Amino acid sequence: MFHHITVLKEEAVKALNIHPDGIYVDCTLGGAGHSSLIASKLSSKGLLIAFDQDDSAIHHAKDKLHPYLDRVIFIKSNFRNLKQALSELDIPKKEGKPQVNGILFDLGVSSPQLDEAERGFSYNHEAELDMRMDQTSPLTAFEVVNEWSEQQLIQILFEYGEEKFSKRIAKKIVQTRTETPIHSTKELAEVIKEAIPAATRRVGPHPAKRSFQAIRIAVNDELGAFETALHQTIECLAPEGRASVITFHSLEDRMCKKIFSHYIPKCTCPPDFPICVCENKATIKLVQKRPMLPSEQELEINRRARSAKLRVAEKL
Repeated sequence: MFHHITVLKEEAVKALNIHPDGIYVDCTLGGAGHSSLIASKLSSKGLLIAFDQDDSAIHHAKDKLHPYLDRVIFIKSNFRNLKQALSELDIPKKEGKPQVNGILFDLGVSSPQLDEAERGFSYNHEAELDMRMDQTSPLTAFEVVNEWSEQQLIQILFEYGEEKFSKRIAKKIVQTRTETPIHSTKELAEVIKEAIPAATRRVGPHPAKRSFQAIRIAVNDELGAFETALHQTIECLAPEGRASVITFHSLEDRMCKKIFSHYIPKCTCPPDFPICVCENKATIKLVQKRPMLPSEQELEINRRARSAKLRVAEKL
């Protein structure tokens, strides 16, 4: 059963300002929560283009979206290929760039991927170290944990997991794998736990949480893919088209904020100039200055929503 509670579903879709005959892209199909709501607002002339690199997600989404299959195109691909994939479709283009009315991102790993033990995403289930969102990708968590250098491990644990004990954990992983490879999620979680001071282990979330997040991000190059896709998103939006982006940790949110800011350059003309001559013109505008957060009601239903933030931008 592919069960997933969609975070900020109503808010993210409402922010797209759906037009019934418009063209919309869900870059993170997942459990099809956002996609089903978008599709329900489209007429038979509208189009939803749904991306996912997970065969299981697409299979289950087709069942959920069955009433709307006349207006949905499924694309099995990483969303970093957004522009290329859209360019190959029969949709409007401007100066060779595809033009759509809205693009949505719901970042992070989905609940089914976390909950299916064999996927190797969770420290709560015994499984082979995998963590691939796309099961055809060559790099797995096993290679990262057992083959990457101590310095590489320190870097990803610190940068992607914001783990203050990154050096201790990386050193412990290398020491352990020298004797025998680390094969399973439980083995890795135990190694991480042993590397963290006892006093720290007794408070806060599971001691392996940040490290597992970091390894998952590295395996799937999540930040690199998101950076590439968000720049392509701005290119592919038609005028008044909107990007609706849900992030789940500070790295993603900072990247989203930084990229949006890149397309809203500030005027550099001296204040006494009567007119602007620097030609720093914005490509987008922010629909709201601060990110939208889940309501208290949503947090009661789904605790995984507690770190979610929604940012929305509109193409000028």
